[in-house]
Amino acid sequence: MHDISDLEIRGIPGVFIASSEFVDAADAQSSSLGYPNMARVFVPHPIQDRTDDEMREYADRAIDAILAAITSGDEAGD
Repeated sequence: MHDISDLEIRGIPGVFIASSEFVDAADAQSSSLGYPNMARVFVPHPIQDRTDDEMREYADRAIDAILAAITSGDEAGD
């Protein structure tokens, strides 16, 4: 989250990606950093025990939202 806020300060679009377990934490932290609408995309939780193939599937399902969040010019990318 700090990296994404640093990118935003520099005028470089970025998007925060995390598992769905961290929605509330992402809301709180992005607000505390001064970017309450920071672009973010969530994938299913948990991820730590997923196979490589499952992780590729998560990425495949998330890529359109990630690209949209980066290229939209908006801060929000849910």
